Amino acid sequence: MHNSVRGATRVAVLAGVAVIAVAGFTLWSALCPCERAPGGYLFGEESSEPVTDWTFANDVDLCQIEVRSWGLPHSVNLNCMAADGDLYLSCASCDGKYWSTAALQRPDARLRVGTKVYPVTVSRVQDPATLDLAWRARADKVGRGADQPRQEGWWSFRVVSRGA
Repeated sequence: MHNSVRGATRVAVLAGVAVIAVAGFTLWSALCPCERAPGGYLFGEESSEPVTDWTFANDVDLCQIEVRSWGLPHSVNLNCMAADGDLYLSCASCDGKYWSTAALQRPDARLRVGTKVYPVTVSRVQDPATLDLAWRARADKVGRGADQPRQEGWWSFRVVSRGA
């Protein structure tokens, strides 16, 4: 009897910890990414419509990208900017960041623009002309940097819709 009480207590404690962990993760995901703190799962209205013109992304300050690493969602705030209808995400000192490393390994992601969440594929831009286009689009959107050369270590990812 004594061992069964101990076993039941352990199960109850583990169940309580699991409930707290799930509730905490859900709250964290609902509130973040915030400022520079990463978040988890991106909540919002799911959009399955394919996006061919991302110009509307220039109307929001930041976008949030959710990537997966080790099967867990990880989301961050990023500058997002459209140029000629294509969407780019920018990242300063990007090499080795958790989200960019995950995106390079698994390019299928989710992107929140405003209140909608889109299934997307991201790919790192390597072409200097396309990087310059994204840099100028970023400068136009944020209102600074247009007269400066692209920063060393500045990466950009092209976003492609995976809508139905």
